[in-house]
Amino acid sequence: MFKTDTAAVQPAASPTALTRRGLFTLAGASAAVAAAPLAAQGFGKGFTHNVASGEPGTDKVMLWTRYVSDAPAYLAWEMSETEDFARLVAEGATGKAAGPDSDFCVKTWADGLMPGRWYFYRFIAPDGTKSPVGRTRTLPEAGAAASFRMAVFSCSNYGFGWFNAYGHAALANDCDLAVHLGDYIYEYGAGTYPNTGQGLAERVLEPATEIVALTDYRLRYATYRADPDCQRLHQVLPMIAVWDDHESANDSYAGGAQNHQPDTEGDWASRKAAAKRAYREWMPVSDEPYAAYQVGDLATLFRLDTRLEGRDQQFSLEKLLAGQKDPQAAQAVLEAFRKGDWANPERQLLGERQEAWLAEGLAASTASGTPWQVLVQQVLIGNLKSPQSLMDQLGSALPDFVSQRLKAASMASKAGLPLNMDAWDGYPAARERVFKAALKADANLLVLAGDTHNGWAFELAQDGAKVGVELGVCSVSSPGFENYLSFVKPDTLAAALVAENPQLQWADTSQRGYMVVELTKARATTEYRFTGSPKQRSTRLAGTKRIVSEQGGGKLAV
Repeated sequence: MFKTDTAAVQPAASPTALTRRGLFTLAGASAAVAAAPLAAQGFGKGFTHNVASGEPGTDKVMLWTRYVSDAPAYLAWEMSETEDFARLVAEGATGKAAGPDSDFCVKTWADGLMPGRWYFYRFIAPDGTKSPVGRTRTLPEAGAAASFRMAVFSCSNYGFGWFNAYGHAALANDCDLAVHLGDYIYEYGAGTYPNTGQGLAERVLEPATEIVALTDYRLRYATYRADPDCQRLHQVLPMIAVWDDHESANDSYAGGAQNHQPDTEGDWASRKAAAKRAYREWMPVSDEPYAAYQVGDLATLFRLDTRLEGRDQQFSLEKLLAGQKDPQAAQAVLEAFRKGDWANPERQLLGERQEAWLAEGLAASTASGTPWQVLVQQVLIGNLKSPQSLMDQLGSALPDFVSQRLKAASMASKAGLPLNMDAWDGYPAARERVFKAALKADANLLVLAGDTHNGWAFELAQDGAKVGVELGVCSVSSPGFENYLSFVKPDTLAAALVAENPQLQWADTSQRGYMVVELTKARATTEYRFTGSPKQRSTRLAGTKRIVSEQGGGKLAV
């Protein structure tokens, strides 16, 4: 049995006792991955990037690996309930060869499995070489699980530091599923986010340029997936994952992106297709843009695409106010914008087809008696305005672009406009349609969000009616507000944000980590686990925060 380093792993007390679920030894290649520095691993030949699993159902799961050889190779796979593979419960061969057409990545479905079970799996190459052993789990059937635990992640920037949140979650070993809410990779070239001097020298980014073409995206995934903690997380837990913008380009939408310049980087459709293809090659995900997963009689998880499927272009407060010298005139522009374009009832974030699918799914979930309807998606859905009090603390030493952005946010707040136009706040009509669909279905929304790098907890409402709650996870390694609002103490900033925004009950604006969400029929308990600075590789926790929501109440105990 693999022994967890309990001195390094410090999960805080939870409402149920922490259990060690299906632990197994680190053997052979797995141990090498966990111990070797990145430079020593290389990509080479053979099984280069360990194994992974995802898209779990009650009777199936998707398996993934990457195998490099001189010729395309079909791989066998085996699955067992024991690590020694003494008795196989499923076996088969990959339907496609591991070859250059898929960057040597292969995925296959293992089906005919039992619900709510841990399984071990491995791949076998034509020459008999075996992959590292992975562990995965099917979803429970109705009535079979009193609780279900998810480890939730977002925003893992390789250059800013180590993926300590992944490492801690793998060692804590107390969850049934990993959920990644996007920004799994970042598209920037070396020297851009992080800028020169901000990152870690040993985290060498490949390729060094911004990624635009298919070969670029593939190499960037190869770099990220060589990280030992990333590999270990994928090796021990199945994952449900969604992409956000940085898997393609910053602030992307259906028809373009802020960080895409057609004159020098080609047409957006080609870049978006390359980004999607590489993501689906390198991740244990299906090709469906959105999907639902039934977790026994506890929850329905709705995996959404708020980014590339149907999103209209974001508004920009800075562009809106460009050239405005007179404060009163600028305020008048914002007032007109709030009553006009911002409130446009035709604006889309999900797109009509996905929106209709979600409404139908919410109704079906509640009709079946499922207590939780969980939105697995990318961006904040709660209302968030900039605190007016921040303007009083602006120092003269701030860079102009920071000062201008903060002033624009403050003016927007005075006009009744939100802070972040890239979030659901920038699409109020689309949010209202989703909330009204939830109310019509008598749904109990639990919204998971990433994107912002900070931690959030909202009580959601529509026209005074409680809709549910939202939990925004802090980033794995990408910096939060503390990186560009360093002149404001984190506690002061968090308090000002909570005071300004009635829906917001709690915020953390300065820590990295992940959250564990435990669902029972009666309540959802979230534990934020803060992992400290990503500049040092460590699985020690810097602290925790526990938040509870009783089923059907739409309230948070913080």
